[in-house]
Amino acid sequence: MALAILAIGIVSIGSASAQTYDPAFPVCLRLYDRTNYYECRYTSLPQCNASASGRSAQCVINPYFATAQEPAGYWRHRRVY
Repeated sequence: MALAILAIGIVSIGSASAQTYDPAFPVCLRLYDRTNYYECRYTSLPQCNASASGRSAQCVINPYFATAQEPAGYWRHRRVY
C-alpha cells in the first residue's frame, strides 16, 4: 500500500526543472505561460519593461547578479560567542 502511494505521488509530480538565473544580467523577465520561466538578459528595468509590454510577464531584479552589492546602510549582524 505504501509503495503504491509513493508511486502515485512520484508520477503526479511530473518533471521538475531547476530555475536558472544568468548572473551576467541585473534584470530578469518573468514570463507567465505554460512553463513560467525567467529570461535574464536585460541590463535595465526600462529595457525589460519594453519587452514585457503587452505580454503576460513581469520584470524582476536578478537576485544572483554577479556584481550585486548590499544596500547602503545595511548592517550584517554577527554572532558573538
